[in-house]
Amino acid sequence: MHANERIHSCPVETSLELISGKWKPRILWKLHQQGTVRFSALRRQLPEITPKMLTQQLRDLEADGLVTRTVYPVVPPHVEYSLSEFGRTLGPILEHLAAWGTAHHEGIVEILAAQSPTPLRRAG
Repeated sequence: MHANERIHSCPVETSLELISGKWKPRILWKLHQQGTVRFSALRRQLPEITPKMLTQQLRDLEADGLVTRTVYPVVPPHVEYSLSEFGRTLGPILEHLAAWGTAHHEGIVEILAAQSPTPLRRAG
């Protein structure tokens, strides 16, 4: 996708170009909460994501300047991910989104359960 296809007249749409999708907000939240995280730790915290998808999402976030990837020249390879300075500016937004989700959790679960053909598992 070309840059001009990702830029919209609406600032919300343009912002969502960087952070939308199934996995990016979850990855950003984990990095916001924990600071610097190794790939394997992210995989454990997001067990539903495949390694290939996690790699792609991290590459996209890095290309968009939201995540910093640090490679240490050791064997086996040691790679760490963290929010970049630009990515850290999302902190207040992520915190507000988490607060909203907490405040409205039961209602959200009811809505999702009503839309789901199979029972939803409850977060623990």
